[in-house]
Amino acid sequence: MGGGTTVGGICVNGPMANLYTKDGRPLTRRGDDLFSKSGAHVGRVSGDRVHAPDGRYAGTIVDDRVIYRSTDSAMVSSPFAQAAGAGSASAQAPSSAAWGDEPDFPD
Repeated sequence: MGGGTTVGGICVNGPMANLYTKDGRPLTRRGDDLFSKSGAHVGRVSGDRVHAPDGRYAGTIVDDRVIYRSTDSAMVSSPFAQAAGAGSASAQAPSSAAWGDEPDFPD
């Protein structure tokens, strides 16, 4: 199995990892692709940054959270075609006290 960084017992950057938004909405990571609970392709991961399909900055991965940080928002990547994803049955997690805002992802 591919390795990944484990934070608090959760693999946050492996081929499949469960992440959450700042407010605790569940996200599923498959490879470099990030999906909302409904299965919408909300972003692609590059290092600790997430970019939306149009290439704009969407968030920064901090532990098991994706948090929008205005200081990182000037970063842009190439647009990409959205992939199909299945919904997730993951439960919502408690909100995080980490600095930043809730990313603008659909549910």
